[in-house]
Amino acid sequence: AAGDVTGCGWASCGACLFFNSHAKEILHCLKNKYFKELEDLEVDGQKVEVPQPLSWYPEELAWHTNLSRKILRKSPQLERFHQFLVSETESGNISRQEAVSMIPPLLLNVQPHHKILDMCAAPGSKTTQLIEMLHADMSVPFPEGFVIANDVDNKRCYLLVHQAKRLSSPCIMVVNHDASSIPRLTIDVDGRKEVLFYDRVLCDVPCSGDGTMRKNIDVWKKWTTLNSLQLHGLQLRIATRGVEQLAEGGRMVYSTCSLNPIEDEAVIASLLEKSEGALELADVSAELPGLKWMPGVTQWKVMTRDGQWFADWVDVPHSRHTQIRPTMFPPKEPEKLEAMHLERCLRILPHHQNTGGFFVAVLVKKSSMPWNKRQPKVQGKSVENREATQLSTATPTEGKPVDALEPESQLVTGTGDSEITTPENLENNENKKDGVCGPPPSKKMKLFGFKEDPFVFIPEDDPLFPPIEKFYALDPSFPRMNLLTRTTEGKKRQLYMVSKELRNVLLNNSERMKVINTGIKVWCRNNSGEEFDCAFRLAQEGIYTLYPFINSRIITISMEDVKTLLTQENPFFRKLSSETYSQAKDLTKGSVVLKYEPDSANPDALQCPIVLCGWRGKASIRTFVPKNERLHYLRMMGLDVSGEKKKEGVALTKDSTATTELPEDGLGEELRAEEAGLPDATPGCGPIAPDPPR
Repeated sequence: AAGDVTGCGWASCGACLFFNSHAKEILHCLKNKYFKELEDLEVDGQKVEVPQPLSWYPEELAWHTNLSRKILRKSPQLERFHQFLVSETESGNISRQEAVSMIPPLLLNVQPHHKILDMCAAPGSKTTQLIEMLHADMSVPFPEGFVIANDVDNKRCYLLVHQAKRLSSPCIMVVNHDASSIPRLTIDVDGRKEVLFYDRVLCDVPCSGDGTMRKNIDVWKKWTTLNSLQLHGLQLRIATRGVEQLAEGGRMVYSTCSLNPIEDEAVIASLLEKSEGALELADVSAELPGLKWMPGVTQWKVMTRDGQWFADWVDVPHSRHTQIRPTMFPPKEPEKLEAMHLERCLRILPHHQNTGGFFVAVLVKKSSMPWNKRQPKVQGKSVENREATQLSTATPTEGKPVDALEPESQLVTGTGDSEITTPENLENNENKKDGVCGPPPSKKMKLFGFKEDPFVFIPEDDPLFPPIEKFYALDPSFPRMNLLTRTTEGKKRQLYMVSKELRNVLLNNSERMKVINTGIKVWCRNNSGEEFDCAFRLAQEGIYTLYPFINSRIITISMEDVKTLLTQENPFFRKLSSETYSQAKDLTKGSVVLKYEPDSANPDALQCPIVLCGWRGKASIRTFVPKNERLHYLRMMGLDVSGEKKKEGVALTKDSTATTELPEDGLGEELRAEEAGLPDATPGCGPIAPDPPR
């Protein structure tokens, strides 16, 4: 529930990254409708606190509320507000998360051309922020950068997929590895195999969670000082692996929801010491004006579970050496300690701005790590001239030793060069089917969880594509090589699309990387598609990526047409505007694009563009849009849809004789395993009947 704990925050995500104007429309709707309803509201004799913007989050795109679940049920206005948040979250237009957990992605300072690794990504709130930042320029469907989001827990990876899918980006890949020993990835650069290094790494490591005790009752029951001692080694190994795969000039953010220096400053100090000057703590004190924080500590002690304190490693008895390690203590030499600038770490305390407790440190890589030979630097914006980046991962593993003093040399021996010379890998790649990226063989990696289907890129000469290209008059610039499917046998039922950079990663690393999900669905097969001149209809999930390349079967519609199409099941042509009818009457039956362009001369109308997938029948048109997305558009146009979430069935206004001749494409079929229960573009797509005016 939104606001069910103290310190809950939520941010507008730019409406599935369609256009920046969507975020502005949502913000306008919040301020002028929902917040106004709460301004003078009293519940049980107490005035309700209106949500406030987070002062440190740019452009008022993040807001903070203290509403509890109990109070939400006591007022119709609060219930409507809650339904709005839930519906917009499901559509991907709003993300709800702990306010302080929004800080690490902001401090990464992501640009659209950056290659980003999210090492411990599940459940995915920070990942969605990173995706949003990649798509800062909404006019570019394929940014040069991408996000590789990793988690060690196979089940949590599917939760991560669900979160990422809400934003419909072709630039996200979800992988399943142990972050502390994630394999090195390679990419093809002008015919050479080179190591993939990342411009940005988010290292939000597993921690004891003592900063969450205001909302997490389990922390009170289970917390001991032993938690931090057991996690320290893993945290250091993950952070080490992260900086190994960071490009020179790149930035890594290390964060925990713990305030224990063993998990925080001790990890950073050890990492800085081992880097021998290759890393430095960045001063980010001015990057988030309005954020209240305390500087990192420079002195601390280590405490055992039974309450025994140690100020120095030399004081630790030999019997404790497996539990307490030298890296847990602050550096002895004052000069070395001062040079580390641990005070540049940020400690966010719960009572300062009514949040959870949080620790953040920003590391910049000045040169190659001492155990690496050489690696590429972060360069300009050109893909050709910029070296790529490399993958890392993080999450706790049972039974894994937590000592972090040795793994660097073990993990990177012989792989520091940007040129990779491994004949066996090249031979394996040559023997593979062209364009088929399957899961890693079990003899090389023990697989857990579901077995994933392969990623198969559509060959250039595949006869499947020309009819699609002709039917939709695709632009010659359409990147057809980026199309893939998830089957090597039988008919291809769904077509997905990835960016060319992720295609490069997939084709060159299928033997060493377990990919859970990537790509967005752009076309779905119709069983009877041949009679409509094209076997594939458009999918709403990928329409905003696909639309810039489509030059045919586009119908421009008015705002009244949008309302009609989203509230009636199969409206006859006569129910639409004459302009819309004149465009639709000459089109053959089949999939169409319905485009609404805002009228700047009419400020009361919806001021963000809308692109919908539709189907042109004999005498009617219908849309293929998921229910939550329909609710979103209707809400933005001022219709009251608050009652819809309560109804078990959806009320439809239906022409009794309208027949749209829908494609037979198995709309009720079970979703593929890799979609992890995500809503298809069609289930639940029935139009919404808004509540009558009051």
